[in-house]
Amino acid sequence: MSFRNPDDETLRRLFQTTTTIAVVGLSPKPNRPSHGVARALQRFGYQIIPVRPAIKEVLGEPAFATLEDVPDSIDLVDVFRAPEHVDAIVDSCIALGISAIWLQEGVINEAAAARALAAGLTVVMDRCTYKDYVRLFAGGSHNAD
Repeated sequence: MSFRNPDDETLRRLFQTTTTIAVVGLSPKPNRPSHGVARALQRFGYQIIPVRPAIKEVLGEPAFATLEDVPDSIDLVDVFRAPEHVDAIVDSCIALGISAIWLQEGVINEAAAARALAAGLTVVMDRCTYKDYVRLFAGGSHNAD
């Protein structure tokens, strides 16, 4: 299989229809990429839900050990974990009925991406949510038309 990311219009729609993003692997350390990306997504108006065991909160939001522990509805799962952990994350997304998963730069698992696509999820792989948001909206609001 040769995975292809969604086109820009699909990405733009994904950003526009998303309100809540679960960030799997969100680090409490400000110098980590996951922290900077999640902080920027908060500034862009998204509700961030940290998903990482053994921490209580990140960026002022309560953290949860697993996606299954999150009591709120999740629109998008943003993954900052090594590729070997993606299979279980995809399984959770499918079981929970989450409609989209985004694997950050360097997170590549084509088999898991294919399973997610087959289950009807929107899948983005080996891309950065922050970089694509800025590229697509040129720093403006995703709700502005």
